[in-house]
Amino acid sequence: MKKVLFLVFSLLIIYPTVIFAQNRQVNVTFSKCVDGDTAKFMLQDEEITVRFLAIDTPETKHPKKKEEPYGKEASDFTCKAIQNAKTIVLEYDKDSDLYDKYNRHLAWVYVDDILLQDALIQNGLAKVAYLYGDYAYTSLLQEHEAIAKEKQIGIWSDEDPKKVNYWYIVIIITFIIFIYIIYPKGRKKINRKIKSKMKRELKKGYCNVSF
Repeated sequence: MKKVLFLVFSLLIIYPTVIFAQNRQVNVTFSKCVDGDTAKFMLQDEEITVRFLAIDTPETKHPKKKEEPYGKEASDFTCKAIQNAKTIVLEYDKDSDLYDKYNRHLAWVYVDDILLQDALIQNGLAKVAYLYGDYAYTSLLQEHEAIAKEKQIGIWSDEDPKKVNYWYIVIIITFIIFIYIIYPKGRKKINRKIKSKMKRELKKGYCNVSF
């Protein structure tokens, strides 16, 4: 009898963990934005930090690196997606560890049935990375990454969204020079012609000048 009770008690402890690992999908709710590939969610009554599996987005809050191009865009994209989602589902890949070395959950993230990792890849805001197993959606991500590269979208383009466009500055400066330096001189020249014409007309005894 004691052995039976012990077995039942052991199953009650182990069973949720086994189901959690095998079924792999759990519903969570939004808690806090972190960056493009990390977020905090509420799993039942516990706040967990989730590192999105198989991708890497440009840094925004790295202690040593500066903010990288498209880092803010990726972070804003992720934050908007998870904040506005009606349903958020985490899927734990059977070929991945459940946690990384920082004790963050490693998972696929679905927002309203859309795989967030794939959406980031397609928009050129992430690259496929940290592949330590034969993950479920690796080939899908790699396929869409190749398309983003070919189309030079986001991080795959030569454009830095924070880089100053110096051609616009040159045009603006040239326009200012024209207005405040060149144009006033031309205006003075025109005024001299008008005054000269007025004098000629006055000598004739009348003045008829239109401005």
